[in-house]
Amino acid sequence: MSNHSVRPKKHLGQHFLKDLSIAQQIAGLLSGHNAYKKVLEIGPGMGVLTQYLLPNEQFETHVIEIDRESISYLQQHFPSLRGRIIDGDFLQMDLRKLFQEPVAIIGNFPYNISSQIFFRVLEYRAQIPEVVCMLQKEVAQRIASPPGNRDYGILSVLLQAYYDITYEFTVDASVFQPPPAVQSGVIRLKRNSVEALPCDEKKFVQVVKQGFNNRRKMLRNALKPLNPPETMLSNPLLDKRAEQLSVADFVKLTQLMTPEQ
Repeated sequence: MSNHSVRPKKHLGQHFLKDLSIAQQIAGLLSGHNAYKKVLEIGPGMGVLTQYLLPNEQFETHVIEIDRESISYLQQHFPSLRGRIIDGDFLQMDLRKLFQEPVAIIGNFPYNISSQIFFRVLEYRAQIPEVVCMLQKEVAQRIASPPGNRDYGILSVLLQAYYDITYEFTVDASVFQPPPAVQSGVIRLKRNSVEALPCDEKKFVQVVKQGFNNRRKMLRNALKPLNPPETMLSNPLLDKRAEQLSVADFVKLTQLMTPEQ
């Protein structure tokens, strides 16, 4: 293969970061604490972030890439990655089969699948102690948003139940090739100490989604399709809207929705 650069592909949502100082900053956000010895970068492209991960001896860097052209480029330019380039789609992979131990996730996430990536993170939360990523600014703000804020939504609650989340900084569209139509935001998620919620977790997800699907309605009306028991109808939480409730409030609602037999 010739020494050319990879052509960004629209259908893969590829926007390659050109600003090396920003790549270095993002790589530096991984705490590298003792909770993990392996890092998986999603969608490394031409390795602008990878080049700052590889020298870090606190962990071993692996990458997962769906684009054949990018894989060829990485194989040629990063010989030290040999055996650690996974050819495939993160959304289809079984993380437990790829890694038998904890692994941190990092990447410049394609905007069109960033929410789906986070639902996978939730699925493997016992194995993922930390996530550092760049994504569309409004999605990043939503995930990091506290209750009572217009940005606060389904992903905010589900992720904040298991992760402490910080919005780190904003990245301008001009530092990408091609420039996206929106700004980007960098966030960091660190696993909290909650191993399991004190409620039915499937029901919790259902309650959160139903609440936000009718976010302008009071929860008394928004949750009607879930047939809440009579015993909870006097609870003052039902007089609020979904965006006003904390994770603990949603746990409480879920407990009330599923009274002990």
